Amino acid sequence: MTQPARPETDISIARRFSVAPMMDWTDRHCRYLHRLLTREALLFTEMVTSAAIVHGDAGRHLRFDAAEQPVALQLGGSDPAELARATTLADAYGYAEINLNVGCPSDRVQSGRFGACLMAEPALVAACVRAMRAATDRPVTVKCRIGIDDQDTEESLDRFADAMVEAGVEALYVHARKAWLKGLSPKENRTIPPLDYERVHRLRARLAPLPVLLNGGLETLDAARAQMAHVDGVMLGRAAYHHPMMLAEIDRRFFGAATPSPTLPAIMQAMADYAGGQLAQGVRLNSIARHMLGLANGLPGARQFRQVMSVDACRPGADTSVFRRALDCVSAPVEA
Repeated sequence: MTQPARPETDISIARRFSVAPMMDWTDRHCRYLHRLLTREALLFTEMVTSAAIVHGDAGRHLRFDAAEQPVALQLGGSDPAELARATTLADAYGYAEINLNVGCPSDRVQSGRFGACLMAEPALVAACVRAMRAATDRPVTVKCRIGIDDQDTEESLDRFADAMVEAGVEALYVHARKAWLKGLSPKENRTIPPLDYERVHRLRARLAPLPVLLNGGLETLDAARAQMAHVDGVMLGRAAYHHPMMLAEIDRRFFGAATPSPTLPAIMQAMADYAGGQLAQGVRLNSIARHMLGLANGLPGARQFRQVMSVDACRPGADTSVFRRALDCVSAPVEA
């Protein structure tokens, strides 16, 4: 199983289903795996700060395999000029869209004055969006929460969204929870603030035809599919990461594809081929294998699969034979 060259993607279609940007998780190795599982869904980079791109090694942060497309770059920052410069540098890499993070609640992000705290400054975010749009012909989008702290999510979210529309944003990804910047940890902010899908539904109805995509608390494809009656697309994060084989159903269930879903043996072989090339470039096997731990979830022998992938892949000199040993631990259908 190989990654064929992809035609130019209709990003409005790809947004029907996306895998959320997740720090330390959705790196290029993770995205390569996810693209083997779904040809159609939109994938996201980890959030990269505009400062890291402008003042650091831009190529290290921005390079990706063309087989991963469609891929959206997520930027973090609050300086319009710096975000514009980062967007200009990113433009040459051919991302399908460039997204601004206005939803991350971590302390580190707040101290840098970006992420969810920017929901209190819609005029500044609008200035950032305008600057980014001036630096690229690619779509510029925003990912946000429904509000922060004591904000009234009706008034404040509408005010924020209106500012984004006026600035020319091309889509809004909305995590259907508030972010409590005072009193909750980033982990708690993923689960404790109550979900309010209906608030996102109302926003989508109000902003139509601007695409509004729903994120937050979606654990199954059935739950995600049900939301498609109310929004333009859905975004899954940790559920898709921990149970990656669910992505093998995406093309059929969300994009109407008639092609067979990829099998576990085919995925393991394709990842072994990919890993072989990466090892030759000095990448450690565990940097790739760590994203594959959930591939056998639900199959007999899944625990042994995870153990081989997590322990053996960390051993000095580990090579792609680890993937075959892991596959031998599970009862999986054999590819025809």
